[in-house]
Amino acid sequence: MTDVSAIAEPHAAGIGPGRLVLVVGPSGAGKDTLLGLAKSACADNSDIVFPRRLITREASASEDNQQVSAEAFQLAVAGGDYAMHWEAHGHRYALSRAIDDDIRAGRTVIANVSRTVIAVARRNYANVVVVSITAPPEVLAARLAARARASDGVLAQRLARTVDETTAAPDFTIVNSGTAEYHARQLARIIKGERWDPSSEGKDANVGD
Repeated sequence: MTDVSAIAEPHAAGIGPGRLVLVVGPSGAGKDTLLGLAKSACADNSDIVFPRRLITREASASEDNQQVSAEAFQLAVAGGDYAMHWEAHGHRYALSRAIDDDIRAGRTVIANVSRTVIAVARRNYANVVVVSITAPPEVLAARLAARARASDGVLAQRLARTVDETTAAPDFTIVNSGTAEYHARQLARIIKGERWDPSSEGKDANVGD
């Protein structure tokens, strides 16, 4: 999809009026890199929030996540402390309930999540925008091999999982095969609710399916 509105159709029953921007995509797509650059680009806007995910594994240097034990995670789930949580690659992930307060205050919240939570998020929040970040299969494989993170598990299994994550259609797709700076600008514009013509910025990137 190209040049579509970054503002999803509101659902009256969901939490609002702020926006929830969900970033999804296969392992190796470069989501954390683009999110880090977009966060810097949005640093002067206090109404744009990048919450830290809680994860039951050790966070890497490229991630802004908070490590929690499996026991603490389960207690938090039981206590209703998480706005959303999911499992992937043998680990558990969550976003704090604090994002609900930000969205009620009219802020934009951006988070890297699993596609499995999109349907629930669209029911629970009034204004959800889904951004898919992907790359050609050979690029994904090379990035995962170079990362060599022990918690990634078996590379072949991780790549195989990516091809079947089609539970929800994104509002935007960024094919991250050009420069990180270029694609981060695209992501920042989506976060800010801006529109643009990709063809006006060069030929090293694409937005669309």
